[in-house]
Amino acid sequence: MEITQQCVVGLTWTIKDTLGEELDVLDEVVEFLIGGNDLFKKIEDALQGYGVGARVQLQLEPEEAFGDFNDRLVFLEPRKLFPADIEEGLSFEGHALPAGCNPEAPKDVLYTVTDLYPDHVVLDGNHPLSGIALRLSMKVESVREATEEEIGRGSAGTGFFKIQVQPPEA
Repeated sequence: MEITQQCVVGLTWTIKDTLGEELDVLDEVVEFLIGGNDLFKKIEDALQGYGVGARVQLQLEPEEAFGDFNDRLVFLEPRKLFPADIEEGLSFEGHALPAGCNPEAPKDVLYTVTDLYPDHVVLDGNHPLSGIALRLSMKVESVREATEEEIGRGSAGTGFFKIQVQPPEA
């Protein structure tokens, strides 16, 4: 079976940046709905017509993947607003930020603590791969027809590439 719209494809891959540094290795098969919300459009387009065993190489520019880095999504907040045991790498949903944080911080963004200082916490609402061109080396491990439930959901259930929509530049 060839990959077409409304089918489910099982993939493995290696993702590298343009300098060749490995960013992600998926060696266990994960299924994605083609024609849904599971993969970026350029990945779906590149996979069309291939079948099991195919190897597909692809480069995604930031605007085709996780977007450009937006410095308006980086906030310096008073450390006293956060729990004493806060650590770098913790995430907070924008609507759940502590009272007293910058009211202009968008509420529909996931923020990651990127730096801790004695008096401040740096929150970054950018996806960790924003601003980075990605090189994908994919292998098609399986192809099957999508179920009605998957088509209705728009997903094979992985949500791997689901991202928070960033607010437009002001």
